[in-house]
This record gives sequence, structure tokens and C-alpha cells, in this order.
Amino acid sequence: MAASEGDFFERVYEVVRQVPYGRVTSYGAIARYLGTGRSARVVGWAMNQSHGMEDVPAHRVVNRSGLLTGKHHFEGTRLMQQLLESEGIKVSDNQIADFQRHFWDPNLEL
Repeated sequence: MAASEGDFFERVYEVVRQVPYGRVTSYGAIARYLGTGRSARVVGWAMNQSHGMEDVPAHRVVNRSGLLTGKHHFEGTRLMQQLLESEGIKVSDNQIADFQRHFWDPNLEL
């Protein structure tokens, strides 16, 4: 991993650590907030590397439609959904119900 990529990943984690309990954000919203020209896909790569980092609530990062696209990176078949539901977020067919109500945009909140 290049030094600049590692620095970018750490900046992603700093944003994700601020997503409030019971709220979610998207890969693209984080990429836009960081404004480095990096894509939502690169934010996804950062999130894939965050597993095992207990202080990074990776379950709160979903795709732009509220789909749990990162769920296969969590242990167990339903862990990401279970973590979200434990915070009061309803998930149906791997998608967050009432996504806009739960969406936290770092561009507006930070």
C-alpha cells in the first residue's frame, strides 16, 4: 500500500468514526467529503481493510441506495444487518428501509 493510500484510508476511518449511532453514510458521501478526487470504490477498499478495527463502525457505511454491499466482509452471514438493527435501523432484502431518514452526510454534518 502506498503511503498516500494509507493516509487516505486513515482519513476515511476518521470520518467513519464520527457517523452517529443509528445513522449511516455512503462510500460516495465520504469520498466527496474528503475531496481528493478518489472514488467511492477507493473508500470501499479502505472499508474492506478496516475489519478488526473495533473503533471503526464499518457497518454504518453502505452504498448510495442503502444496500449493504459490504456485508460479505463481516463475519457470519447477517452480522452487518444485525449490527444496524441493534441501532434501530430496519433492513429488508439487504437494504436500509427509509434510507434518507437514517442518512448522515459528512458534507453537511462536519
